[in-house]
Amino acid sequence: MKKKKTPNAERSTPNIELGSWHVRELSDGEYGPNRKPKYDLEGRLLEFAADIVELTESLPNTRAGNHIAGQLLRCGTSSLSNHGEVEAAESRRDFLHKLRICLNELRETKRWLRLGGSSTNTDAAHKFHCLPR
Repeated sequence: MKKKKTPNAERSTPNIELGSWHVRELSDGEYGPNRKPKYDLEGRLLEFAADIVELTESLPNTRAGNHIAGQLLRCGTSSLSNHGEVEAAESRRDFLHKLRICLNELRETKRWLRLGGSSTNTDAAHKFHCLPR
């Protein structure tokens, strides 16, 4: 008997187990027997977005500070929601396209963080100390 294919929207995609040459979904929400994924991208993006929110709240209430904070808030948090779209991709091509959107948003975030870190306002610039120049 042939199995009926179901679209990705009807099944959860992040719960996978790496087999010998293919990926299988698990129903219990775990990655194999008592293993966690090596790279929890969604968790890391959530932490990154929370850090961006915290950073933007601490920026000075000036015209430039508000502009940089607004841009950072939009691009720095959108990668988390876009990652959810990646998990619901309907094809490999759609998956790659949506993942590239996440990457573009993260690159834009990096540029805004570099701009904030190169500010002549030393009080604001020290908040961006985590990035290399």
